[in-house]
Amino acid sequence: MLNTLFHHLPLLAAGVSFAAVVLILLSTVVITENESGIVIKRFGSELPPGRQIAVNGEAGVQAVLLSPGWHFGMWRWKYKVNKVPLVDVPAGQIALVVANDGAPIPSERVLARDVDCDNFQDAVAFLRAGGEKGRQLAILTAGRYRINPALFDVVTARRAHAYGLHAHQLSVFSVPSDKVGIVTCLDGAPIRSGDLAGPLVPHHDSFQHGQAFVDAGGSRGLQEQVLLSGAWNLNPWFATVELIDLTEIPIGYVGVIVSYVGAEHLDVSGDAFTHGDLVERGRKGVWVEPLLPGKHPLNTEVMKIELVPTTNIVLNWADRAELHHYDQSLSAITVRSLDGFSFKLDVSAIIHISVKNAPRVISRVGSMQNLVDHVLQPTVGNYFRNSAQQSTVLEFLGARSQRQREAYLHIRAAIAAYDVECIDTLIGDITAPPELMKTQTDRKIADELQRTYDVQREAQVRRQALERETAAANMQAEVVRSEQMVRIHEQNAASQLAQARGEAESTRVRSQMEADMRRITAAAAAEAERIAAAADADSIRLRGDANAAAECARGNAVAQSYQAGILALGDTSFTAIQLASILGDARVKLVPDVVLGNAGHGLADVLLARMAGAGIGSVPSSAAGIEEIAVPTPAAYRNGAALAATIKPHGG
Repeated sequence: MLNTLFHHLPLLAAGVSFAAVVLILLSTVVITENESGIVIKRFGSELPPGRQIAVNGEAGVQAVLLSPGWHFGMWRWKYKVNKVPLVDVPAGQIALVVANDGAPIPSERVLARDVDCDNFQDAVAFLRAGGEKGRQLAILTAGRYRINPALFDVVTARRAHAYGLHAHQLSVFSVPSDKVGIVTCLDGAPIRSGDLAGPLVPHHDSFQHGQAFVDAGGSRGLQEQVLLSGAWNLNPWFATVELIDLTEIPIGYVGVIVSYVGAEHLDVSGDAFTHGDLVERGRKGVWVEPLLPGKHPLNTEVMKIELVPTTNIVLNWADRAELHHYDQSLSAITVRSLDGFSFKLDVSAIIHISVKNAPRVISRVGSMQNLVDHVLQPTVGNYFRNSAQQSTVLEFLGARSQRQREAYLHIRAAIAAYDVECIDTLIGDITAPPELMKTQTDRKIADELQRTYDVQREAQVRRQALERETAAANMQAEVVRSEQMVRIHEQNAASQLAQARGEAESTRVRSQMEADMRRITAAAAAEAERIAAAADADSIRLRGDANAAAECARGNAVAQSYQAGILALGDTSFTAIQLASILGDARVKLVPDVVLGNAGHGLADVLLARMAGAGIGSVPSSAAGIEEIAVPTPAAYRNGAALAATIKPHGG
């Protein structure tokens, strides 16, 4: 027996092992990576009332999912495991979540609040944290999630119609660059009484975090905040968006903001501005800072933008309107004159509003159209009506320029109180009464006829003068021919006279020239003779002067010789020697012809006696040319000049 038992022991062990393996396999659940396992517990304590998902091991659907892998001990008699695929949210889309279990949503809210549950992948955390049953405020963005389908119903684009949605509503919401999104929230606190839209609240990342919006006090309904261009993950159960164009402020305009939402009103216009009030940007009222030209992301549902032209505006009180159409309700001004006539005026006013004053103007009158209709129209119309009553129609027409200037000054002062500048006021067409204009026309026609008759009479007078001139012109050829013949004869006579005068003048000129030549020749000859005589005289004078100078020089030399001899020999001895020399040179006889007995007489006495006896005044000399000799005394030899003077040349 024992042997038989030992013999079959290996077979028994193998059977036990096989049975154990079979039991293990029967209690094992394998979950792949692309799926999850929902566990349904067949036995256990009952779920709390109202609960559908077991958190603490109660019987029923378990909150915990089986993740990918091998799971043992999942006895089929105790557990049922349903494999479900992962939740896949494609790129560019979002998914909504509906919780099938949880706390009830409070009555003041529409969507279940967001709790920390790892994007609904941790069902236990969701339920224990007080997650609420129903439509969830939180959403799923693009990705793959392990979500318990028993607890959460995930609404993707393919299942949108089941919840009354369109597939595009589960796409990432895109705001183009030229658009702005006006947001309406479907959950949150009620809007405060008196407010048009929900106030700005922080930290909700442009309505992508609904719970942060609600926690910050965000209100349901129209929102003051807008969505700018970009892509946004928005829960369509929480917020809807309407796309509108950006607000464009054209060139030449500014935008004055009249806001119906924002912080409490606080006037910053100052005490001097008593006709309105201005507030800072972000407050209720007229913003003190206008928007400059460009495109602006404004919420036109909660604020009004008044375009104010900053260029010159032309307003016509006539049957025409400018492109801005501010003057489309204006018409020609009907006035009554002093003399009781009614007539119409076409008037144009040019105004300007500065950028700084644009908010003040809107704060005063509300809009540009109100400015035209309620300020400019009565101001301009009343002025011209009052002005016309002070003069007649004709006076008004005659003083048009003055009226225009006065109108400009009056209107400028009137609208300056509204912070509007008047550039100019122009009077256009004046439609005067027809009956009055007919009398003026008839008078003008009569004046013109009178002027026409005067012109015609003047034309006849001129025609007569023309006829006379024409007749005279016709005879002008004969007159000219006769005048030319007279001029020819006059020219011939003048030519002959000029010729005779020329010949006479030529003869006179030739005679005059011959006389002048003779006179010049004689004068030249006389001048030549005078010059020759003067030259001869000068020559003789020069020769005489030269001879005299030579003789003077010789005399001086002789005198000096005599002076030296006198100094050497004495007066008596030198005189005797000189006398002997002279007598020898003159070949005079030494034995005198007359001998005087008186020994007391000198040589002079002897000579005088000789001259007296001969009866002549001179003694002939030799060829030397000396005509007379005066014998000087010894005293005369002391002066060489006296000696030279006693010797006179012949002919000198």
